Amino acid sequence: MSATSALPKQIRALLVARAVNQLGGFSLAFLTVLLTRSFGASLTAAGIVSAAFGLATIPSRLAGGRLADRWGRRRTIVAGLVGCAVAQLGLAAAPGMAAATVCAVLLGLAFELFEPPSQAAIADAVPPAGRASAFELFATALAAGSLAAGVIADVVGRWSLRWLFVVDAGTGLVCAVIVWLALAPDAVVRAERDPATKSPASASVSPWRDRVLLLVTAAGTVFALVSMLMLTGLPLALAALGLNPANAGLIMAASTATLVLARPVLRHRRLAGLPHSATFVLGYVLMAAGFGGYALAHTLPTLLVPTALYSLGNVLVMGRSFAVVSELAPAEASARYLAIYGSSWGVATLLAPLVVTWLIGASGPALLWGASAVVCSAMAVAQPWVVRRVRAAVGDLGVIHSTKAVAERYDAVSI
Repeated sequence: MSATSALPKQIRALLVARAVNQLGGFSLAFLTVLLTRSFGASLTAAGIVSAAFGLATIPSRLAGGRLADRWGRRRTIVAGLVGCAVAQLGLAAAPGMAAATVCAVLLGLAFELFEPPSQAAIADAVPPAGRASAFELFATALAAGSLAAGVIADVVGRWSLRWLFVVDAGTGLVCAVIVWLALAPDAVVRAERDPATKSPASASVSPWRDRVLLLVTAAGTVFALVSMLMLTGLPLALAALGLNPANAGLIMAASTATLVLARPVLRHRRLAGLPHSATFVLGYVLMAAGFGGYALAHTLPTLLVPTALYSLGNVLVMGRSFAVVSELAPAEASARYLAIYGSSWGVATLLAPLVVTWLIGASGPALLWGASAVVCSAMAVAQPWVVRRVRAAVGDLGVIHSTKAVAERYDAVSI
């Protein structure tokens, strides 16, 4: 039996709940449009508000990790989902630009709260050998929800942009109910107390001081950036080629279909059993091949094969990345570790639009895709080195390390 098929029922329910939530995860793509059309904001003002939302997601992710470890997984997930729903309803009902701005920032502050506890719940319930497969399934479930979200957005968006946020809030509340009913009551892991200070031993173990985690996070930021370059740059690249930017939805649908159809292959014991280093190399090579194909493609059909290659590589790298971070962390700090690693996506979300517009403006889509392929090729070489540094510092990644071991590696590793 594969690790994925052996997932506990509670984790399966969490995956279903997050997929339901993702069904409504379309409203943010329309935030700028809502601000300009419904509230009369200029493009510049709408862009500033959207940037403020993006900035707010970074402390949101970090707070989610701290709350999950101190307050509990289930409570934090539900609080984040309910917070998002309230902010989205506020956006839908906002009487003016000032109120909409406040709601957008509040949405950002709640938006990432539930990510670290969701990932930590998977890490808690799945043995190290099965975590990569479990995180790959998690990414696939979210992608499947996003595919259906596009259809819902097309239908509801033709009626009212404000109602997009109402529907999004509704799916979030449904997700919160499923999580509250399906997940076991929180039992927060308590750290052992230091006999000398009588304080929790983990109090002196700040994830920000863990140089191994920071090294992995730096590599993860590069991965997050190239992933966001693809998502952000695809519509602009299509427009530059004279194609309809809306076709990006079809390409993303092909990406999701690839992940769903490839699940049996990804679950095969030979692929699932590959070492971390080999899987990272394979994933980045596939991503580089996909970006290279984008650079050469000029029609919609010729973009489909590169999309399949990119999608397979992306899910392989993502699954292993979260698995490595979850194995690095002591039990009482796993959500905080995942939160710090996940903050790389907030950084990438801020940088990607700037990089995309600069590269496409300088020399067209081919430069964007070519540069992305080069970065992925470099990561295929660099990521195994990162894994070796991690192994040298903490030993076998298949073992969840104690607080003492984490503390010892602060001084054992230099970057």
